[in-house]
Amino acid sequence: QVQLVESGGGLVQAGGSLRLSCAASRSLNGFGTMGWYRQAPGKQRELVAIIINGGSANYADSVKGRFTISRDSPKNTVYLQMNSLKPEDTAVYYCNFANWREYWGRGTQVTVSS
Repeated sequence: QVQLVESGGGLVQAGGSLRLSCAASRSLNGFGTMGWYRQAPGKQRELVAIIINGGSANYADSVKGRFTISRDSPKNTVYLQMNSLKPEDTAVYYCNFANWREYWGRGTQVTVSS
């Protein structure tokens, strides 16, 4: 069993920045994908950014050039640096790791005021 704990959410004005952290209870080795998803009120959960096989990163079109996903293996942590935030980025952000099964964190709220 793997536990994922997100942190770093909060309230920020439009144009501001936040860095989300996802701390895993064990080594990041062995996960095929490590990603961030978000879910806004009344909307479906959507992929924001993902690291595939420990290497390449993919991003949703809506966040390209503003968000950066990265990993710190010694800390068993994946980050999501979010810059130039917009009100439409407001959502609960979840991290998701997957190997032969998926693991989800409980989420962290990000609220961007206009």
